[in-house]
Amino acid sequence: MEIKQITTLASKEFWDRIRNRWVLAVALVFTAFALVIAYFGAAQQGSVGFHAIDVTIASLVSLVIYLIPLIALILGFDAIVGERERGSLDLLLSMPITRLEILLGKYFGLAAALTFSTVAGFGLAGIVLSPQLDLDALFHYVGFMFSSVLLGCAFLSLAVMLSVFASDRTRASGLAIALWFFFVLVFDLLLLGALVVTGGQWGGEIFPYLLLANPADVFRILNVFALDDVRTLYGLTTVFPPTLANPWLLGLVMLAWIAAPLGIASWRFRK
Repeated sequence: MEIKQITTLASKEFWDRIRNRWVLAVALVFTAFALVIAYFGAAQQGSVGFHAIDVTIASLVSLVIYLIPLIALILGFDAIVGERERGSLDLLLSMPITRLEILLGKYFGLAAALTFSTVAGFGLAGIVLSPQLDLDALFHYVGFMFSSVLLGCAFLSLAVMLSVFASDRTRASGLAIALWFFFVLVFDLLLLGALVVTGGQWGGEIFPYLLLANPADVFRILNVFALDDVRTLYGLTTVFPPTLANPWLLGLVMLAWIAAPLGIASWRFRK
């Protein structure tokens, strides 16, 4: 495996997204949502203006869980299958480049574009809010941005895996949307439904560990447990042990969600 081959392909993918203004559009969306939530999030309580970083991050977490997975899946679902349908994959494979280098180059290029848009969008909002934030609040906000990048990279990894397995772009797009529905909407409902139906007697002990099987839940827990004022608001302290909510442990879980789908995609692509 040659790093130069990977970086060349990754650079092409990144600059393609820059040239079609995709990165700029996503960054502006993140900035607008972050500022609107920060200043008008408490409007329903009759007050307008920035109040506290804890409440702002808690609201942004709910927004990010819906937006970033969807953006990542849309960005990566045709990474491989799209090249195959256009006929450019055969051209790439005819060159002195391995399948692993192609896969990693595509992924790192798309991940760089997604990371840039996320950091630029939320970072610009952070700069606007910085005069009203102390050092501790800035630390939590930077942690929120970093975890948002990890969430996006995890779902992008899943999208690339789908792109390798899918036979055409139509099926890849359908699988991507189905994956978004499952992890963002259905997964938690299934867990809560199982707890309610069994009266909490089934799954109560393994419930925290089942939450780790969803990168969106890992992201939520990572941010909620970092904020003392929000922890009780979500009610997770009653079902999720603080020892399991260690930021380093959850960070490793997110990295596993990035690495595992890429490993499966690499295995399948070589076949």
